[in-house]
Amino acid sequence: MSLGVVVIPTYNEIENIENIVRAVFELDVPFHILVVDDNSPDGTARKVAELQSEYPGLLHLENRLKKSGLGTAYVHGFKWALDRGYEYIFEMDADFSHNPKDLKRLYEACAAGADMAIGSRYITGVNVVNWPLNRVLMSYFASVYVDIITGMKIHDATAGFICYKKQVLEQINLDKIKFVGYAFQIEMKYRTFVKKLKIVEVPIIFTDRTKGQSKMSNAIIKEAIFGVITLRLKKMINRL
Repeated sequence: MSLGVVVIPTYNEIENIENIVRAVFELDVPFHILVVDDNSPDGTARKVAELQSEYPGLLHLENRLKKSGLGTAYVHGFKWALDRGYEYIFEMDADFSHNPKDLKRLYEACAAGADMAIGSRYITGVNVVNWPLNRVLMSYFASVYVDIITGMKIHDATAGFICYKKQVLEQINLDKIKFVGYAFQIEMKYRTFVKKLKIVEVPIIFTDRTKGQSKMSNAIIKEAIFGVITLRLKKMINRL
């Protein structure tokens, strides 16, 4: 019986996907994997399809027609997981910036009572490897900014390594999630926060990708800056 499903969104991750899939399945805990691929031209989905014969019933693939953003990929994966009754639903990057071994620690935090467990880069200082200083500062102070605007006492508001109990995703109206980058990660935490669900941060070491290209862009940064204000305003007028 699976403890949960790890949702991994992909776009041009051919250099990482086989290794990340094998790394998750080598763990001593029974996780399933759902890869949500946005029609990667590099053949990422084809590689996953090949691996499915090696991991029947464990490795799942959802193909989307075009690149539509990280947030919509996760929402697609969350709905897929809820329809199939998974108790614990994880989000994780394909590029090994998140250590698959930490999945067990996130699961254990939720099994012990958390509704959302966040793999946090900043709960015990700054635990980031191979990022330039400007990227570290931007990420760190983004959480400070989010705290000031929303009141969430979360050290790593933009974190993308998370375990949800299914009840969290059932209570959040996933059809209302509109943001796609950092703002998506903030929005999911904020919607969990305003429902007074229990959020726990688990310290991790984040290591920047060594293969493939980052999906970061100025548009994603801009969305996060103004998206936080939008979330707060919606909460103030009871439209969140």
